[in-house]
Amino acid sequence: MTDVRGTEVRVPTEAGTADAYLARPADGAPRPAVLVLTDAFGVRPTVREAADRVARAGYTVLVPNLFHRRGPAPVVELPGFIDAEARGEIFRRLRPVMQELTPERATTDAGAYLRWLAELPEAADGPVALVGYCMGAGLALRTAGAFPDRVAAVAGFHGGRLATDDPRSPHLAAPRITAEVYLGHADEDPSLPPEQIERLEQALTDAGVRHRCEVYPGAAHGFTQPDTASYDEKADERHWASLFGLLDRTFGPGAST
Repeated sequence: MTDVRGTEVRVPTEAGTADAYLARPADGAPRPAVLVLTDAFGVRPTVREAADRVARAGYTVLVPNLFHRRGPAPVVELPGFIDAEARGEIFRRLRPVMQELTPERATTDAGAYLRWLAELPEAADGPVALVGYCMGAGLALRTAGAFPDRVAAVAGFHGGRLATDDPRSPHLAAPRITAEVYLGHADEDPSLPPEQIERLEQALTDAGVRHRCEVYPGAAHGFTQPDTASYDEKADERHWASLFGLLDRTFGPGAST
């Protein structure tokens, strides 16, 4: 296993400076870059631990605070464990914050994160991988469509509202995506019903995007997040295997070491 160095960093954007967590191998050598787009709960201890796990595999990982316009993460107070009761109150407070992060703002911010990584000595030259969770899955698809020359791979897990009737729905980015896409859907997720999954996969197929969409049986929305009641250990381990498989295919076996 690779020794990892994790630090808090600041990334300039058009809307001010975003706080972020950077994890990378401690030797300082340039490694393939991975941009993580979080769920609505944002950067917190479990997310940093997950970034460290990716870095230990030999990658440079940036996890920005997507809601930096509201201040440093977390933008609302979070308990150590988010159960169903706490979740409702947290989302009541987060909803206006989420609404402020329009697709246009999120895409502009993503461009800033990608530029910052391109200038980072610890990030290897070339395109990056995107990993998105919950709302971050939709942001990852939009980012891949907006910056096709900078994104080589997209992984999204338990994403919601990925293929709606909204004219800005994430699935409409498919014709502009050149990256390989892997999506792991939650089986029990009202925010992504079967008809949306079908519409999303059809859009990717019609656009000629190399992709795989899988439904994780019995898994709830948020199944990768160990600090929530939605966590599913079996589904989480499948997520890790799928993610590292995508990174290996993208950067080549051994490219991260």
